[in-house]
Amino acid sequence: MRFGYWMPVFGGWLRNIPDEGMEASWDYVKRLTQRSEATGWDLSLIAELNLNDIKGVEAPALDAWSTAAALAAVTERIELMVAVRPNFHQPALFAKAAANIDRISGGRLALNVVSSWWADEARQYGLQFDAHDDRYARTAEWLEVVGSLWTKERSTFAGRYYSLDEAVCSPKPVKRPTVYAGGESEAAKAVIVGQCDAYVMHGDPVAAIAPKIADMVARREAVGKRAMHYGMAAYAIVRDSEAEAKRELERITALPPEPPKGFANFDQWLSGTKLERELKLQEYSVSNRGLRPSLVGTPEQVRERIEEYDAAGLNLLLLQMSPQAEEMDRFASQVIAPMKAGRNGSGGGIRPIP
Repeated sequence: MRFGYWMPVFGGWLRNIPDEGMEASWDYVKRLTQRSEATGWDLSLIAELNLNDIKGVEAPALDAWSTAAALAAVTERIELMVAVRPNFHQPALFAKAAANIDRISGGRLALNVVSSWWADEARQYGLQFDAHDDRYARTAEWLEVVGSLWTKERSTFAGRYYSLDEAVCSPKPVKRPTVYAGGESEAAKAVIVGQCDAYVMHGDPVAAIAPKIADMVARREAVGKRAMHYGMAAYAIVRDSEAEAKRELERITALPPEPPKGFANFDQWLSGTKLERELKLQEYSVSNRGLRPSLVGTPEQVRERIEEYDAAGLNLLLLQMSPQAEEMDRFASQVIAPMKAGRNGSGGGIRPIP
């Protein structure tokens, strides 16, 4: 299992807790990312939204790609998985900029291709927002253009959304960045199976994740593609006792008397996707169905739960926590280090925060 975390570009992950003690700032994410390299984390997912989906649209939200470029220059090992929405990026210009960021990082860039869902954001920024299946048609074409520029000396392309005429992209990435994507519709799965390297899912119990992985494995084999990687979003709470962990869960999911500022965005997200709509109101407090995997309990309980996902074929966890720096250190020391020691027979532990 590889361990990744969501970069707190929105100043936290809890919709019901206004101040989580982790501001949306360059200083915070730089220190967090450098610390994560020292404590055994493998990957950081940098979400891309221009409006703050967690704390309300008027709250600060860091730009994904300028943040990624800066982090590429001040880190050495961690994989930078940066979200990109095709309707927000002209593909030829994107391919050029992303190749440069990959060069800066020494080949550590990866893409999380997201086919958009927030119509109001696109409207505010004056950008095209397509119907559901059209979004995936655009994504498929966008990926073809970017891939061509990264692999060919000159690229010519004529499609429904994009065109190239003997375009050059040089220098190219150190290596072709891994392409992650998620989606539960047939349109999404067709693009992912044909053009991506990894399938990422919202949080769910093992019993729901295992058949999703099996389905994608079968689809991939049917088109003769090599095996994919599989990731899942989750929210983690690790405490010395199960009772302590449950108390923290109760604290973060308690709804305030007035609906939080981002509740309307949550309702719009549900209407713009083909995910099941019967989400519990409690789950609104944590994004991406993060509570469903039940990574809540003692270190031993959480490790056992992760092993169940590993046995089901999951390769990557994309975790949210709060407050992030302190909780990531706890998780690294009590979960990641023992699990990695179990695999390679050596440990070493995690140094305390200086």
